[in-house]
Amino acid sequence: MKKKIKNAAAKTILKAEEKVDFLTFKLKSKLGLNNPLQIVTYRSYGTPTRLYVKGRVLVDKGIRQSEETDTTWENLLNMYRRFESDEIPNARVQLTLQGEKHEITTDVEGYFVLNLEPRTPLELEDIWHTIQVKLVDAPVKIHEEVTAEAHVLVPPPDAEYGIISDIDDTIVRTGATSLLESGKNILLNNAHTRIPFHGVSQFYKSLQLGRNGKRNNPFFYVSSSPWNNYDLLYHFLELNEIPQGPLLLRDFGIDEQKFMHSDHMSHKYKEIENILITYPKLNFILIGDSGQADAAIYSEVVKNHPGRVMAIYIRDVAIEKHTRKVEKIRDDLKSGGEVELLLVKNTTAAAEHAADCGFIYNEEVKEVKQEVEVDEAGDA
Repeated sequence: MKKKIKNAAAKTILKAEEKVDFLTFKLKSKLGLNNPLQIVTYRSYGTPTRLYVKGRVLVDKGIRQSEETDTTWENLLNMYRRFESDEIPNARVQLTLQGEKHEITTDVEGYFVLNLEPRTPLELEDIWHTIQVKLVDAPVKIHEEVTAEAHVLVPPPDAEYGIISDIDDTIVRTGATSLLESGKNILLNNAHTRIPFHGVSQFYKSLQLGRNGKRNNPFFYVSSSPWNNYDLLYHFLELNEIPQGPLLLRDFGIDEQKFMHSDHMSHKYKEIENILITYPKLNFILIGDSGQADAAIYSEVVKNHPGRVMAIYIRDVAIEKHTRKVEKIRDDLKSGGEVELLLVKNTTAAAEHAADCGFIYNEEVKEVKQEVEVDEAGDA
């Protein structure tokens, strides 16, 4: 009975939200406010025979790439523009790969998701593959050509392993366990002023390099941050020389598929499971933090995909109740002989363990230590 009431309430909210969106869209179209348009594409992943592509058609709000000199007000204004997005539903988007054209229509929130199956399997000369994207029709007038490029990662056959990493409080200091601190960091900072944890860049580059020296181990970033923050997170990784990879974020939009299934744990688990299913011959290293449910999620992954996880690194955010939970999960995994979970205070400890296990060169540990020292000096 409770479930029926909950589902009925959800459907009522969905219908009301769709009605408001429709009326808002019609009003802005009448006032000429739904222009200019832009296609936002999200880095994704695939195989030589199947590519997953995701993007969104939006009104271009003029969100620009941040600069070091940006003021707090400029950061706040950019963040407002990200979340006050005007999506374009029922727009027709054309994707071109290897001369083959494919079309898809955006949903009520302006998103398009397409699994491309090229007639000829991709040649894996590079880890990234480019797809041309063009807006061919929309429910509003298109004043000028709107195009973009989508980038899809396809791991090479000789990749040693993949790395799946959280972002908030794993790579970047967010304070996700504190609503006030997290809100301040998200709203008032930009890609330049957000601070990475010490040594993360070098450690991740060491994992990407692996032991074959080809620097082709793929990274995947799974986060509960909303898609609205995609450009901010991508620019942050770029600025801090952290290996690029697909950013698999969370959709806070309302529709019947997402309304009941948008919690942190189910989102992350589903994304990780999809990656493991896509690459059945590739094993993975999982990296997260103790601030949320990363250890619990990774433990479920280990149980449901035995033999696929090589190691788990959890950054300790130094909150006792969270630390105790992770320690229990660590002990349970150890007693079951499944995989080693390492709860680390700093990046150097993770690098030392990775070297001992043969995931990275021993020489890389020294590089990580040096970067940690440089980062610490920068904090002083």
